[in-house]
Amino acid sequence: MIKVGIVGGTGYTGVELLRLLARHPDVELTAITSRSEEGVHVADMYPNLRGLVDATFSQPDVDRLAACDLVFYATPNGVAMKQAPELLARGVRVIDLAADFRIKDVATWSQWYGMEHACPELVAEAVYGLPEVSREQIRAARLVANPGCYPTAALLGYLPLMENGLINRRRLIADCKSGVSGAGRGANVGTLLCEASESFKSYGVAGHRHLPEIKQGLAEAAGFPVGLTFIPHLLPMIRGIHATLYGVLKDPHGDLQALYEERYRDEPFVDVMPAGSMPETRSVKGANYCRIAVHRPQDDDTVVVLSVIDNLVKGAAGQAVQNMNIMFGLKETAGLDVVALMP
Repeated sequence: MIKVGIVGGTGYTGVELLRLLARHPDVELTAITSRSEEGVHVADMYPNLRGLVDATFSQPDVDRLAACDLVFYATPNGVAMKQAPELLARGVRVIDLAADFRIKDVATWSQWYGMEHACPELVAEAVYGLPEVSREQIRAARLVANPGCYPTAALLGYLPLMENGLINRRRLIADCKSGVSGAGRGANVGTLLCEASESFKSYGVAGHRHLPEIKQGLAEAAGFPVGLTFIPHLLPMIRGIHATLYGVLKDPHGDLQALYEERYRDEPFVDVMPAGSMPETRSVKGANYCRIAVHRPQDDDTVVVLSVIDNLVKGAAGQAVQNMNIMFGLKETAGLDVVALMP
């Protein structure tokens, strides 16, 4: 059994980790921390875990965490970078669900996240945990940077086109929508029911923190820098991301459906849907899948890729568990064979 700790177990990604790991056949939950909820029984805060998780929240004690084989950080940005170095030095492997290790250029990271990086020497070592791209590197990693939710949907949607040089890399548009849970569990006027319900708005138009992360992944796939316009929107629903991705084809005569089917043929959590499909966010709710459909409207040179994920699962906790499975040589789907919730 893998001894696992979760730092930051009270937020939405933390409880998703608990939900998935509670039934994982190879995991023993050893420590679940929360500074603000120390001593509170997990099931008292999240009654869906009654009978599944018999633990209380504790302080993030380094010695207790060092007894784990793996520690997940489901914490705000800036926390893992301060604590991970000591755990790594004591032989613990770390998966950070925040953004501390995602962006390789530390100056760019500091620009977008507004703080100085506490351990820049570890940024180069950290593996960006998108299994569909970096599976072998993840397998050997001590430190994995779990991708963001928008980047996961956008990168998986664009990758086959970028890897094969099929679209103009300077004219990319990612029009993305997220459920309100993407903003986290903290109280915020903009995410109150009366503010978000029955409404629809964009945000971060001048620049969103996930923009450099998406551009980094696309540039690695293309082998060149890319030009990307990324506009996120807030949808009046709890879970889900829908990414509508646009590109201009260099040659409009290729078989894009076959390209996508071949690229993701052996990927357990990417579903390339039949030609003409319109993937829905509810088809991945609670599950670790990315469902993709590729279109070429009016048979012109514009390609439109539709990519949907659950922002809390494939966009966060589920992908983190997938990375853990790879790191420890487990069946990649272990603990993740969950059917999406419909309706």
